[in-house]
Amino acid sequence: MPQFHLQTARLDLRELTLDDTAFTIALLNSPSWLAFIGDRNVHDDAQATLYLQNGPLRSYELNGFGLLRVSLRETGLPIGMCGLIRRAGLSHPDIGFAFLPEYEGKGYGFEAAMLVLADARDRLALPEVLAITMATNPRSIQLLLRLGLKAAGLITLPGELEQLQLYRWVTSDPLPAPFA
Repeated sequence: MPQFHLQTARLDLRELTLDDTAFTIALLNSPSWLAFIGDRNVHDDAQATLYLQNGPLRSYELNGFGLLRVSLRETGLPIGMCGLIRRAGLSHPDIGFAFLPEYEGKGYGFEAAMLVLADARDRLALPEVLAITMATNPRSIQLLLRLGLKAAGLITLPGELEQLQLYRWVTSDPLPAPFA
């Protein structure tokens, strides 16, 4: 089965595979992931395989979308994840992104997220995309606003205690150029 693939001048986004376990371990244990997303208890190849099988790979099958591996086009080096996630408690899929520390603050998150939003509108024909983040994550909030998402209040997901900030993008709203 051919893999789903998106591209910019600098980045390749593709479905994660079981060959991505080492990268998954590194990303899921990076300081930003642990601080703003949480410990997923993924510390070895077996745990990474389970995470990939039960998370992104299952989402591709069930939803036709999921978190994608973001790599540098020039080298193929994986630097982050970005994609859509279907979560209990949210009326529409939400966009998520995380990057290895050495690739944060270089515009890769914006570039990857713009592709994911354009795909949500064009291929998936979703009416809207949501995003959730902690109030203590100013970089994520800044990126969501730059992408054109608008604050939509606070939400607590089922089974969770922490209140999160909710953002919303209606796909009929324009994307920043050149993705409009």
